[in-house]
Amino acid sequence: MTGETMDKTGMILAGESLLTMDAENSVIRNGAVAILDGRIMGVGTLEAMKAAFPAYSLKHLANTVLMPGLINAHAHSGFLRGTAEHLPVWDWLTIHINPMHRVLEPHEAEAASWLCYAESALSGTTTVVDMWRYMDGSARAAEAIGTRLLAVPYVGEHPDYNYFDTLDMNEAMIETWHRKANGRINVWVGLEHLFYSDEAGQQRAIEMAKRHKVGFHTHCSEAEVEVGGFIEAYGKRPMYVLEDLGFFEAPQTMLAHAVWLEPAEIELISKYRVSVAHNPVSNMKLASGIAPIADMLAAGIPVGLGTDGEKENNNFDMFEEMKAASLLGKLHHRDAAAMDSWQSLRMATILGAKAIGLDHEIGSIEVGKRADIIAVRSDTPRMTPFFPDGPYFNLQHNLVHAVRGSDVAMTMVDGKIIVEDGQLKTGDLKAIIADIHAMAPAHFARRARWLAENGGGTKNWISEKGTAE
Repeated sequence: MTGETMDKTGMILAGESLLTMDAENSVIRNGAVAILDGRIMGVGTLEAMKAAFPAYSLKHLANTVLMPGLINAHAHSGFLRGTAEHLPVWDWLTIHINPMHRVLEPHEAEAASWLCYAESALSGTTTVVDMWRYMDGSARAAEAIGTRLLAVPYVGEHPDYNYFDTLDMNEAMIETWHRKANGRINVWVGLEHLFYSDEAGQQRAIEMAKRHKVGFHTHCSEAEVEVGGFIEAYGKRPMYVLEDLGFFEAPQTMLAHAVWLEPAEIELISKYRVSVAHNPVSNMKLASGIAPIADMLAAGIPVGLGTDGEKENNNFDMFEEMKAASLLGKLHHRDAAAMDSWQSLRMATILGAKAIGLDHEIGSIEVGKRADIIAVRSDTPRMTPFFPDGPYFNLQHNLVHAVRGSDVAMTMVDGKIIVEDGQLKTGDLKAIIADIHAMAPAHFARRARWLAENGGGTKNWISEKGTAE
């Protein structure tokens, strides 16, 4: 059924069970959602929805759990998957990532976004916060595939990092794309890292976010050595520096990683409109550490889940991220009851929506919100046995600890089905993959030449001992 048909006539989407992710984490057996013009008009049992909306067409997905689309709160498009391995974060940046940015071309950046948004949609992610380059191409990809995109340009405003996007490019993205594609595409102000910008750039970034009434996003406190760099440069730990500089005055500030926060820093940011994107798989792979997520949540800080990029994960499967978040939380506290399944689900849905300031529109299946809904198969070995009610109720545990993105049968964004029967409906997946295969060798060759000509790596703003350079 096409998005146009749905918009004109309305539809009822029904499944075996419906997980709303409302305040009570309500689950409705034989649940259904009434949808008109991309918005949720009713939620309840199938019989109740048929009675309330008799003119709506019915789409019944047998043996599925309907639930809100997943929200990837921090990602990077890219095509370095499997080629930047087994290095700590600073070596990884100087040897692989920054040299890639030095030679990246706009058509390559756009192709990477097509690939990553397609992978995301196929695995049940309906919203991606993407920090990437040349993001006009990313917006075109999101518009065509039908995903919801929060675009955050990878900005460097410092003479040593002049090979990233600029604040001029970021502002042009805001002016061109913010709230476009029926509101599916939004644009924030981004800095790759505070130290990738000089003082003038830092202040301009804050001013831009305030003037355009958009959020601000950056990496911070990802690795332990960063703390020493901040103390060396400013005499204070990172959160106090960000406060002093005015970054918490933006309409919304979201920090990626936030692994090395002390209790006092958590208390500080809880007083502001600050959220965190937790990236458990990336943090493990790069050996960055275990973020104190339970403490942040207890302080009322909205924490979403992110995959980070394809090179430090190496996929965009948010179901895997939910499991990793739960297990890492248990390990961190040495408590098997810590970071339970409901908490992981909420971080991937409604808390993730709050972290990006869109919880009034997405993140749960409730009347008035946009119809970003996925259907997860319940008839797979991974979901067996499946008890969606009764004394052995295990729906939330199976979704977090058993399901994989490949179990997603349908993905709907804004009331339009973009993945059906596990197949991408809005793009040619084979062509998307072929584009990457065609362009990747030339990109890697250019990067190799640059490395050979420049001593095997880029300058980084911090030494491995944690002192600013």
